[in-house]
Amino acid sequence: MNDRQSNVTGDAGDAVMRPDDRAAPDARVAEAHPDPGGLAEMVKIAAPTVATMTSFTVMQFVDKLMVSRIDAGVGGDPALFLTAQGNGGIASFVPISIIMGLVTVINTFVSQSLGAKRPERGSAYAWNGLWLGTLGWLVLLLPAAALMPLVMRGLVGAEVENPERVATLSAQYAQILLVGGVITIATKALSNYFFGMHKPMVVLAAALLGNAVNIGANYVLIFGHFGVPAMGVTGAALGTLIGTAFELIIPFAIFLSPSWNRRYATRSQWRPSTKFLRDLFRVGWPGGAMFGNELICFAIFLIVLIGRFGEDHSMVGFITLQYMHLSFMPAVGISVAITATVGKCMGMGRPDLAARRAWMGTALACAYMGVCAVAFVVFRGDLIEVFVPDETPPEKVALWVELGGPIMIAAAAFQVFDALAVSLSGGLRGAGDTVWPGVATIVLSWTCIVGLGWGMAVVFPEMGSLGPWIGCAVYISVLGLALLWRFLQGKWKSIRLVDHEEPDLTAAGYTSDGLV
Repeated sequence: MNDRQSNVTGDAGDAVMRPDDRAAPDARVAEAHPDPGGLAEMVKIAAPTVATMTSFTVMQFVDKLMVSRIDAGVGGDPALFLTAQGNGGIASFVPISIIMGLVTVINTFVSQSLGAKRPERGSAYAWNGLWLGTLGWLVLLLPAAALMPLVMRGLVGAEVENPERVATLSAQYAQILLVGGVITIATKALSNYFFGMHKPMVVLAAALLGNAVNIGANYVLIFGHFGVPAMGVTGAALGTLIGTAFELIIPFAIFLSPSWNRRYATRSQWRPSTKFLRDLFRVGWPGGAMFGNELICFAIFLIVLIGRFGEDHSMVGFITLQYMHLSFMPAVGISVAITATVGKCMGMGRPDLAARRAWMGTALACAYMGVCAVAFVVFRGDLIEVFVPDETPPEKVALWVELGGPIMIAAAAFQVFDALAVSLSGGLRGAGDTVWPGVATIVLSWTCIVGLGWGMAVVFPEMGSLGPWIGCAVYISVLGLALLWRFLQGKWKSIRLVDHEEPDLTAAGYTSDGLV
């Protein structure tokens, strides 16, 4: 492998590390690329990014809240509908997350290209990310949709009341999201492009539009209005897909606009390039494997380990998960901002600034999730009752609060560690260090979520679903500390993904008319 090839390889572990001659900039680099703004720059990018992720979380929250209000007269109770939606959502997101993990590194390459003053290269990475996502949809998502009824019948255990109906509704929900997954992947690919270009307001505007459309579509499709028949859980899936389609409109329109094309050649680079596809895959495959594996483990955790204790445990588990999303997703927004700022600083040749940005973002994430942890403990009963329909019998309400209280405390215990894991993984990703975090996540998730969680369920059945939740808490806590150690090692500072010479797209196979 020659020197230039080693610069862009995605095996971003020790194999791609150069000697640590980039850990601190020399005087010329520092003068050419001064600190562009410190905390102000981080907040400018992080604020709309956090709002975007919060908007996405609100969409999920509203979906579940609406599903929990489906009339029991259509053939089930709120716990059944909420469980089916939760099962279907997780099962569909496992293969979707694998492709999303691949296209997430668009942010890394685009931001580093921006920092290296070669922003037009980001357009090529965006297009090739779209092609990579389409390929993933064909070879992974569509086959998964066809297999989903079989998968759900195998996962939903006999412990669940009316398992056949739960499995059927779960499969229908998942199939709709998987068939429409090409829209979801395209949306995420372009979102990461604009994050990398430090234009998060574009993504925020798109997310707000998608949310508004999703809520309206849910209202019509779930409950049946304006002559449309009530579709229940299936309507929730269709509403999510329609909202996502509208979310794609704004970034795609700006990406192809005449002004954007003049500045960044966004229209001439639409054809696939083996070089850019290879770059994305080499750096992105650990993220795809990590996200997919983690979702598989959480699917086993929620559907199998928690599901073995019955629908009431599944109900409070999915409720807790929604509050975890409210805590987690803003931190993911901060992580995306960290990736973009670290990537830009690395492209500038300023790993010292990259480290400062990463620590700023980590401090913000830890502060926010720490506050959420306190709220989980203090208001745990009230938070559980938010999802309880008014007509629910008092004894059922008391049972859900009793089961959910300790689980909310368990979730609170790992919030700050989760903030460490989410934010520092974003920093490492921005530098291109993806292999080590991916492997650590895979090993720890199977060891703790599945291994320890299953052991707790079998050895201490009297603890109910709290046992597996303790395994989950151990996983996130250990992962946070592991990624903290990796970041402190500093090997990421010597990774180099882009060069600083003038752009030469013809070397990658492009001319003004596209691919040669």
